[in-house]
Amino acid sequence: MKPEFDLHSFLPFLMHHASEKVSFGFRDIYRDQYRMTRSEWRVLATLGQYGALTATEIVTHTGLHKTKVSRAVFSIEQRRWLKRRQDEQDRRIQRLELTSQGQSAFASLCKAGIAYDQKVRDFLGEDDFSRLSALLTKLNDL
Repeated sequence: MKPEFDLHSFLPFLMHHASEKVSFGFRDIYRDQYRMTRSEWRVLATLGQYGALTATEIVTHTGLHKTKVSRAVFSIEQRRWLKRRQDEQDRRIQRLELTSQGQSAFASLCKAGIAYDQKVRDFLGEDDFSRLSALLTKLNDL
């Protein structure tokens, strides 16, 4: 007897589609307001959140492939939102940090992110939103 399998109730399938739906809602904001890609947004947000980092540290924080980080860094640098500086202890390493314009863009997108997050909270309700956040955090430890 063949086991029952329903793709539409399969957890990875459900999570992927829910993630895409939620991500696309916010993507419209950073894409339309700043003409940014998802990788550029994630690099900008990581630098805004953590301060100066190496490209390798950005890869670790974002989970993006190093070539995507490299392209995003290049694009953000072309906008003059990012600057490079040599590491004081190891001159082979470059630290990447946001310029004042990059910090301003990050702050603006944070406000938009908070508003978008609230929209999702309102849709789910506070209890479900909190429960979902806790479950996703737990799944990340799997």
